[in-house]
Amino acid sequence: MTRPMGLREAKKARLRETIAATAIRMFLESGFDQVSITDIAREAEVSRRTLFAYFPTKEDLVLQRFADHEDEATRTVRARRPDQSPLDALREALLDALRQRDPNTGLNDEPEKVAFAQLITGTESLAARLRRYTMRSVDSLAEVLRDTGFDPLTARLVAAQVIVVQRELAFMNHACIVNGESAADRYPEAVRATGHAFDLLRDGLPSR
Repeated sequence: MTRPMGLREAKKARLRETIAATAIRMFLESGFDQVSITDIAREAEVSRRTLFAYFPTKEDLVLQRFADHEDEATRTVRARRPDQSPLDALREALLDALRQRDPNTGLNDEPEKVAFAQLITGTESLAARLRRYTMRSVDSLAEVLRDTGFDPLTARLVAAQVIVVQRELAFMNHACIVNGESAADRYPEAVRATGHAFDLLRDGLPSR
């Protein structure tokens, strides 16, 4: 059972979100490299020391949103139905995320969400840091797959394939949105691509 958040914790969470939202707005307006930590602290009306207490690096101001999702695949596997395989649970979760236009799927054409994704892919330090989150997602998923009965090697390889496939599908969706396709128009192909990807994960590469 989740413990209710106390007033002190709630205040800290609101301040953390205010600082991050301020930073992201400034990055989108002026560019990641053009905005300093001092600029952000001044705009958010906090000291540099307070800012660093919440976000140790400048990149963390942007990627904290991904940190909140890095164990999402793991939670999906743990919460699956008793008669459902881990792979089927992950497929179902991704299809549901596509229906909801979850920005993490790349299938979201809201201008701010598109700009946010462009900020990350177009900034070398952010893209590099995002790869670290990807590897932590692999670590987490591999651990839960071992708990379901996979041997360590299989668990690691399957986890790596799943996380990379999810990320690649998101990049493909985002590229289509950037090129002018609406999320609604892209949706059927995004569903087809997801189904095809998970069929390959389940059945392996077809022989030719």
